[in-house]
Amino acid sequence: MKTFNHVLTIIAVALLSIGTLRAADTETEYLSQAMPQSWTYGEDITSVADGNTAWWKNFGDTLLDSLIDEGVNKNFNVSIAAHRMEIARQTLKEARSLYFPTFNFNGGWTKSRTSGAMTTVNSPASSSSYFSLGIDMSWQIDLFGKITAQTRDRDALFKASRVQYEGMMLSVSAEIATCYFNLRVLQAQKQVADEHLASQEKIVSITEVRYETGLASKLDVAQARALLYSTRATLPALDKAINNTVNAIALLIGVYPGEIAPRLEQPTALPDPAKLPVSVGVPMDLLRRRPDIAEAELSIVSYASRLGIAKKDYLPTLTLNGSIGTSAHDGKNLFKNNSLTYSIAPTLSWTIFDGLARNYAVSAAKEQLETAVDQYNLTVMTAVREADAAMCDFHYTLETMDLDKKVYDESAEAFSLSLDQYKSGLISLTPIVDAQLNMISYSNALIQQQGNALVALIDLYKALGGGWSSR
Repeated sequence: MKTFNHVLTIIAVALLSIGTLRAADTETEYLSQAMPQSWTYGEDITSVADGNTAWWKNFGDTLLDSLIDEGVNKNFNVSIAAHRMEIARQTLKEARSLYFPTFNFNGGWTKSRTSGAMTTVNSPASSSSYFSLGIDMSWQIDLFGKITAQTRDRDALFKASRVQYEGMMLSVSAEIATCYFNLRVLQAQKQVADEHLASQEKIVSITEVRYETGLASKLDVAQARALLYSTRATLPALDKAINNTVNAIALLIGVYPGEIAPRLEQPTALPDPAKLPVSVGVPMDLLRRRPDIAEAELSIVSYASRLGIAKKDYLPTLTLNGSIGTSAHDGKNLFKNNSLTYSIAPTLSWTIFDGLARNYAVSAAKEQLETAVDQYNLTVMTAVREADAAMCDFHYTLETMDLDKKVYDESAEAFSLSLDQYKSGLISLTPIVDAQLNMISYSNALIQQQGNALVALIDLYKALGGGWSSR
């Protein structure tokens, strides 16, 4: 027996020397190319290490904070991700349960009759009946670590489900913030329309008075009224867009629109994106903060474990089976000494030939692992591209917003000067109409660019993977 155990150990060590790919200690061991040392665009950002905070609080809007808090607790996509994480957790526990033996209780009554005519010698039939109680036990000994590899695989899948949950919370919070600022942009544009309507109504009154006194033609009155009606015509479209955006926010936080609309109907000023603190860290931070990168790395761990499982199929399986119980014809004799039955059956099974099925399984597992490594590298490169593009977008949107501010200031000055000249009778109404149309257009463009910059900043935080990390 000792010799057999010694030979078995040598064979096991030899087969295990083939090895399984262990999980890398750090993500950088998988990278086919080194991460860049810095970002391309850094004029408007600060490269500090801590960028994994609740980034939405940088906007200084308590209502937005409360909406995101409600969203990550009530959003149905987040809830689905949480349930999937719990499923993975229970699957991991199920895999760990394989370390323990399985016990089955059985009990019953058996009556049987054996034919006496089954042999050449004719003999009387025999019959028997008895009660039985017993416990069966089966235990697969983790001699070569197959159960450990299976548990490692389930553990990686559970951790992957956890980062999927974090990624869903990040995505939902970014969508809520984007919809929120889109709503504030629409409300600000409606305020611009209302302000210009008041101004245009005064201009209509001025042209009517001048027309009645013979100082202006009927054309001035028609132009003034046309400008007024064209501005009013923009209000239904703005109201429709505002209503749709409120509905989108309601869906994201898991409530009906009527419950959230009163909280959003009061417009608030948009924050100045150029004055908001932005911290992005260095490119290497993406490896620990982006949920998709963490998930891709855990996929490598999972497939490495599966490769180990496939290789361990070459090794024998040791199972310990046993049972203990009692049997007796009369139920009152079940617990007497001579009624005891038991069996112990250690079983070593080893597949000698399977048509090279295990070879093919190992080859397939290796290819899956290589695919996971390639997917990891692709995910990292995509993350770097997305983060860099988001910084670029934010940077150039700020530049555009600054130029739009100058254009708007000049258009407001042009409108004021032309109105003074019209009141003095120096010019016709046409320059005023053109100046006010330009002023409305540039005002809306400035508001839209301000909103675009805020959305670009949200996209930047999303690309950097900030917000949550339970890893």
